Amino acid sequence: MGLLGASIALFAYTKIIGKPSVAVSRDSSKVEVQDAKAFLTSLQMQEGQIDFTYAAEQTVHGVVHVHTKAMMGQPDNPIMEWFYGDRYSRPREVSGYGSGVIISNDGFIITNNHVVENAETVDVTLNDNRTFTAQVIGRDPGSDIALLKIKAENLPYIKYGDSDQLRLGEWVLAVGNPFNLTSTVTAGIVSAKGRSFTLPDGTYRIESFIQTDAALNVGNSGGALVNTKGLLVGITSAIISPNGAYAGNSFAIPVSIVKKVVDDLREFGQVQRALIGVNIRDVVSDDADKQKLSEVKGVLVTGIIEGGSAEAAGLKENDVIIKFDGLDVSTTSELQEQVGKRRPGDKATVTYLRNGKETTVPIVMKNVAGNTSVVTAGMGGDIVYGAKLESLGSTEKRSYNVDYGVKVLELNAGKFKDIGMPRGYIILSINGKKVKSPSDVRQFSNNESNLKSIGGIQPDGGILNYQFGN
Repeated sequence: MGLLGASIALFAYTKIIGKPSVAVSRDSSKVEVQDAKAFLTSLQMQEGQIDFTYAAEQTVHGVVHVHTKAMMGQPDNPIMEWFYGDRYSRPREVSGYGSGVIISNDGFIITNNHVVENAETVDVTLNDNRTFTAQVIGRDPGSDIALLKIKAENLPYIKYGDSDQLRLGEWVLAVGNPFNLTSTVTAGIVSAKGRSFTLPDGTYRIESFIQTDAALNVGNSGGALVNTKGLLVGITSAIISPNGAYAGNSFAIPVSIVKKVVDDLREFGQVQRALIGVNIRDVVSDDADKQKLSEVKGVLVTGIIEGGSAEAAGLKENDVIIKFDGLDVSTTSELQEQVGKRRPGDKATVTYLRNGKETTVPIVMKNVAGNTSVVTAGMGGDIVYGAKLESLGSTEKRSYNVDYGVKVLELNAGKFKDIGMPRGYIILSINGKKVKSPSDVRQFSNNESNLKSIGGIQPDGGILNYQFGN
């Protein structure tokens, strides 16, 4: 998929078999000592120079090598099977590689969701060459974060920093395993904050990247982005490149989002995603003229979701949101990042402009089901028309030769079960619109109130579409 004449690459590395070696060690938990040493080291540098050695020495030991394995079958191809027989369709073992960040001394590790999705086994190698089989505690395609756990004690780890305090031009270091070269450190500056774009497979959307010019390549996925104090400020995830290799633009998920996702996965096994119930876009010049805004910034409300938090708070279409909980929000990505740090039931304030008048109102955020309850596995946003849905992983996409769609995992009482939809059915479209996530099924059916057609693939690979009267 092209983006501004380039491509967005997810840089977990996949190949047929292969055994890497890797590194990780040493504790970085004494922030006070780190700060003091970093300060003293900086005093020894000549004016205008910055020393990265202390931060690099500390954080390189908190990044691990992640190795995944899965069995992947070939899609049906009668011609190839005629030539090669059963050998063509026989499942093959596929290995994937990436990075991970140790965040506690008892073995919790953060990586990217796309590194471990569809993996049958996940191994983690430390710097002393010990290898552990990791348990996947939880995955969140919406943020591209996954949480792993290994049975080990007294591990080195990297402490959380504060990505909200990052400034443009600030130095950062990226630590990971590009091209299976273990324990690699690169440096760059924060080029931009709040970058937002859709990744090429369409299964999830990162709303607020940190953009840097630190060199990242294949295998860096899930690695650490740290500041000069050695504190974690992001998880490296993607690059924009014409050829899939580093070309000057790298992206990391802010630790403000990462920490919240990890806490949810540890406590609930599923992310508690808060919503305020609005459709939004960035303010443009025409909007500023119509609304008589002094600046071309803010978030324009283009629609209000019925029964949502914004409706209850009195917001209306064409309001311009300028603050969330007292913090300025100039773009949709800034607003979404702030909302993304909250859970359903959390309270905040929204400041908006209407007809030139500024108003601040309290708001109670809800989940995708329209209430403030905790969402557990098997309920909440993934349940639509009584069916539990999940976005297709990369292996399934290859198997069905598609680049989007959601899979029916379970069928309970509801519309989909009533029409005879089989378990394992792949939903490709709802009412003629391409479906990339479970939330699309709900959105394109107008919150389950308008269903005219379903397009998709049966578990055996056959095409099966459903049509309904008006």
